[in-house]
Amino acid sequence: MVATPRELAATARTWTTPEALPLPQQKERTELIEQWHQRCSALGLTRVERPDFEPLMRGDLAVARERNQRLFTHAAPVMEMLFEQIVDTESMIVLADVSGTILHSVGDDRFLQRADKVALTPGVNWAEHSKGTNAIGTALFEEAPTVVHGGEHFIHANNFLTCSAAPIFDPRGNMLGVLDVTGDQRSYHRHTMGLVRMSARMIENQWLSDDYGNRLRLHFHSRVEFIGTLLEGIIVVGADGKILGANRSALDQLDMSSAALRMHSLTSLFGTTAPAVFDHFRSPLPTPMTLCLSNGRQFHVSARFNGPQRSMAMETRSAPVADSADPRSPVGAEARQSTGVLAGATAHSADGTLFSGLHYLNTGDPQIGALVQKVQRVINRDIPLLILGETGTGKELLARAVHQDSNRARQPFVAVNCASIPESLIEAELFGYEDGAFTGARRKGAVGRIVQANGGTLFLDEIGDMPLALQARLLRVLQERQVTPLGSLKSIPVDIAVIGATHRKLRDMIEAGSFREDLYYRLNGLVVKLPALRERCDLDVVARRILLSDCPHGTPEISAAVMALFKAYAWPGNVRQLANVLRTAAVMAAGEGQIEEHHLSDDFLEDARSGRASQPPQVSMPIRATSPATDAMPTQFPEPPNERSAEPDALSGPVQATAEPATPRTLGEAEVELIRSTLAAANGNISVASKRLGISRNTIYRKLRWGK
Repeated sequence: MVATPRELAATARTWTTPEALPLPQQKERTELIEQWHQRCSALGLTRVERPDFEPLMRGDLAVARERNQRLFTHAAPVMEMLFEQIVDTESMIVLADVSGTILHSVGDDRFLQRADKVALTPGVNWAEHSKGTNAIGTALFEEAPTVVHGGEHFIHANNFLTCSAAPIFDPRGNMLGVLDVTGDQRSYHRHTMGLVRMSARMIENQWLSDDYGNRLRLHFHSRVEFIGTLLEGIIVVGADGKILGANRSALDQLDMSSAALRMHSLTSLFGTTAPAVFDHFRSPLPTPMTLCLSNGRQFHVSARFNGPQRSMAMETRSAPVADSADPRSPVGAEARQSTGVLAGATAHSADGTLFSGLHYLNTGDPQIGALVQKVQRVINRDIPLLILGETGTGKELLARAVHQDSNRARQPFVAVNCASIPESLIEAELFGYEDGAFTGARRKGAVGRIVQANGGTLFLDEIGDMPLALQARLLRVLQERQVTPLGSLKSIPVDIAVIGATHRKLRDMIEAGSFREDLYYRLNGLVVKLPALRERCDLDVVARRILLSDCPHGTPEISAAVMALFKAYAWPGNVRQLANVLRTAAVMAAGEGQIEEHHLSDDFLEDARSGRASQPPQVSMPIRATSPATDAMPTQFPEPPNERSAEPDALSGPVQATAEPATPRTLGEAEVELIRSTLAAANGNISVASKRLGISRNTIYRKLRWGK
C-alpha cells in the first residue's frame, strides 16, 4: 500500500482520535499520566535525571540496524514521505526497534541539534526504564498509539518536546518497533497523531505484502470506496482457505485479535471458499464481492494474488512456493517486486484454467514473440536457459513463465538475486548450513536455496555478480546434482532446472578472469535477450496491463499526451520504472478516470521534458573493479541527517569510495555514481547531499534503489 503526501494529509483527520490527544485538563488524561509517572518512579527514575549521552557503540548500533534491516527498508520511504508533511515545523521523525533503541531519524536540521541535547539520537535507548514517560517508550509498553506532550514527560529535561508515536506490528501481531514524530511542544498539531498512525499502517501493509506476496489477499471494508485506501482491511488466505495473517485495520473491523482470526478459515469467517473467490475474480474486470460475517455484517471485498500463476480454483491442495519460505531473507524482496510488475493481472480462459505464462507475456512485440517461440521449444528438454537484458526488463517474469509452463510448475520456483545478497551471506543462502557452522548461524541450521528448489526451478538472477570463489562450488552442484551445506559432511541430492539471468557481458568477464568459462558453458544452453522497453513497440499494451494489475476496479485510461510522452522517453529503468511511474500516477488520478501529465511525478516529468533520458543507455558494460557486494544497498543505515555525522563511515556500502571506481555503464548509473560520490563527500549525510545535488531526499533513496 503506497500513499502520497497529499493522501496522508487529506485523511489524517480520520485517524486522529480524541483519546490520542494531549488534553491535560481532562481528568481521565491526568489520571493516566499519573499512572505512567508512578510506573517510572517504581523503576527508580527521578524527574531530574540527566540525559544519557552514552549511546550504543558504533559496532553495536550497526548490529542493531542490521538486525532490523527489513524494518528500515519498509520504513525509510514512509519516513521521507511523512517528513514532507512536517518539514519546517521544528520536528523530526524517529524509528526505534522493539527494545526502544533509536535506529534512524530524519528531520529539520535545527531541531535535530536541539534533540541532540536530550540524547534523542540513533543508538540511544528511549524505553520507559531509561527515559521515563515518553511517546516511544510508553507506546512500546502500552502497545498502542501514544501522545506525550510537554510537561507530561517524566523527565523535566524533555518537557520542551511533544511526541506522537505508534507501534508497528507484523501480520501475526508481533511488535516490530515504533514510529514517532517529535517536535517543539509549541508546534503541536492535533493531526500529527493521525499522520503517524497512518504511516505505521503503511509500513505494516508493506510488511504483510512482503510476507505473503504469493498468497491470496482479500482487501475489504464496509464501504466500497475505502477499498484501496489505508482504511481497508487485508487478510491473507492459504490455498486450503485458512486465514494466515491480517493487517490491523482488518482486526479492528472484524473486532478480533490476530490469534483469534488465525483460528478461522474463509468458510467459518465469511461462509465462502478460496475456489469460490477465484471463480468470482477470474473475469477481466470483476466487481467487488459482498461477504457477510455470521452476525450479518456485510463487507465489500476485492482480491489480489501476485504469486505463482496457478488456478487455485482448480486445486484441492497447495503447492510449495520456496521463494517465500523465509520472508526475512534478502533474496526475496526483489523477486517479489519484479513479479508484481505484470503478473498480478492473471489471465484465465473460459473454463477457469490459466493461459500459458509465456502466452501471457506475448503482448504483440515481434521481438518478444520470437523470443517466446524459442523458449517454448526447449521447455522440459533439460536445456539450461540464460536470459540477458538490462535491469528492469522482466528477466524474472520470463523465468517464472517458463517454470509455470513446464512439468515442474507444481514444484518450487526459487529466485536468488546474486547481486542483492552480501558476499558474506550468499554461500550460506545458496548451500545452507548446519548448526554452528559460523558465528550468527541459526540454531538447527538452515536449508539452502538450492535444496529448497529440489524438484522445481532455480532462478539465478544477476549471475554475473556471483563471487568467483562461489562459482566453482555452484558448478560442482550443477554437475553432480548434489549439494553439501556449510559445516556438513553429508551431501543432499537435488533435481533442479536452472535458469540464469544477467545484465552483464559474461564473455567480457571471462576474458577479464572474473567469471568462470566452464560455468558459463554449463549455464549457456539457450541464450535469449529481452529487449529494452524503448526498443519495443508494445508499450501501450504493457502499460495497460500494469494498470489492470494495480487497479482492477476503475482502471484509469492514459491520455494521448501522456502516452506520447511515454513513447518519447527512453525508460532507463525499463518495465520496472514504467510500473513505478504508473503506480504513482494511478494513485494521483484516483476517481478521475484518466491519467494526465499533472498526475505524473515531478522528477519524471523533469527528466522526460528535458530529454535527460531520451538517449538509450550505452551497451558497454565494463567489469567493476570492486566487489559485487559494494553495489548492493548499504547493510547499515544512513546516520540521521545532521551536521554531527562527520565520521568517514557514516554511510557504509555503496557510498564508500574505492581506489579505482568503475566507469559508469549507463546514464542512469552515472547519476547513481554522482549521488554516491556526493554522499561520500558529505560523510553519508542525506540532507547535505540533497542540498548539494539540488534533488530531494526521496530521489536519492529511489536512485540508490534503482542503481543496485
